[in-house]
Amino acid sequence: MLTVHFVRHGESAANAGNATSDPALIPLTEKGWAQARAVADSFDVAPDLIVMSPFERAQDTALPTIQKFPGCPVEIWAVEEFTYLSPARCTDTTAAERKPWVEAYWNSADPDFEDWPGTESFSHLIRRARTVLIRLNTMTGKVVVFGHGQFMQAVRWLVAYCPELINSDSMGDFRVFDISNPIANCECIEFRFDGRAWNLVVDNK
Repeated sequence: MLTVHFVRHGESAANAGNATSDPALIPLTEKGWAQARAVADSFDVAPDLIVMSPFERAQDTALPTIQKFPGCPVEIWAVEEFTYLSPARCTDTTAAERKPWVEAYWNSADPDFEDWPGTESFSHLIRRARTVLIRLNTMTGKVVVFGHGQFMQAVRWLVAYCPELINSDSMGDFRVFDISNPIANCECIEFRFDGRAWNLVVDNK
């Protein structure tokens, strides 16, 4: 049996409404650091593996848990946030300023579109999420994954609905699911894999 806790990063500068640039280098706020420490406090037993994204805010969120369990293996996986707007275009902008671009992207419902450079398509996001689930399928014990909201949503959506095709309709379905089931900063989504199928165990809101 495998239990996986997906943890969204703590509050970041972007979440707090500040202007940001490089998506990989957005830092935590003081509130985000406090949330990260609270996550570490919530674990009584060391996991068998700690996984984190290559992005700064996820690694900083993982840090208190890593420090609490110094003997636990730590790995960096491709569980980073879904970057679909060109970082060059978004330099020094706030989430509010990016909102029209976000809406235009999702309204286009083109799963293969890439807003070059430095971005990925929706189809690629889903492939990335499926790859992580397949990698986890080979494991047992307890794994804690420190990642990002929309990547976690992709995993949760795949487990809940098992979509066969990724097309405009399924992209639209994902967007509705994402908006309807928000994941708060440092929220934990727990899954179990019994050797045959994934099951959502806890869905805190």
